Amino acid sequence: MPARHPPSEQTDRPVTTPAVPGPEGPRPAPARRRPGGRTARVRAQVLDAVLAELGEHGYDGLTVDGVAARAGVHRATVYRRWGDVGGLLADVLDAAGDDDWQPPDTGSLEGDLAALNQEIQEALTARPPIVAALIAASFRSEKAAHAQQRFWEDRYARCGTVVDRAVRRGELPPQTDARRLLVAATAPLYHQLVLLRTPSDPRMPGDAARAAALAAAAGAFAGSPSAGDARGASRN
Repeated sequence: MPARHPPSEQTDRPVTTPAVPGPEGPRPAPARRRPGGRTARVRAQVLDAVLAELGEHGYDGLTVDGVAARAGVHRATVYRRWGDVGGLLADVLDAAGDDDWQPPDTGSLEGDLAALNQEIQEALTARPPIVAALIAASFRSEKAAHAQQRFWEDRYARCGTVVDRAVRRGELPPQTDARRLLVAATAPLYHQLVLLRTPSDPRMPGDAARAAALAAAAGAFAGSPSAGDARGASRN
């Protein structure tokens, strides 16, 4: 499901870095407006700078000094608040989860999954490759890894409504495991675009959605929900 760039904390604009599953791109979602103030402005400037530096130079070229220079703030400010590159990346990912994004509602399971996959494909093929760079960075930084896990747990929880709606419409068995279905529907895009690095195929979002929807309707993902089910452990 879509991973979005963090919204700017300034009161007049969202971060406009390339699409990430909303991974903001062609159709950026409006940022949640929060109180302004110097602290908010500095954070917004620094997180924008992290994304720009990461997109241009990758994890190995990301430095606190480079971020501070691009953001136009003193390096001591960055060190004091974020500590190191790992802290910067973690805050980027935590900020990315503080938005109003909700999964598409097209009226059918296949349509919802296809629309979701389209957002993911746009995010993964955006330039600079921010989403792929964040994924790669999470393997190099423990702080970023934990933040990325929090981010995706939140996205899976939000996307559980896609499965809930399909169950209510009678498209799926009542005990369909949302997490397993969502992983099956979206995994082909990450496999092709991130692991194999193949060119994007305009048919891939719909093809992957159709395959997952057909399998789910046949009961492939029915059964006791896993502990990490996107609809919540309380249903176990």
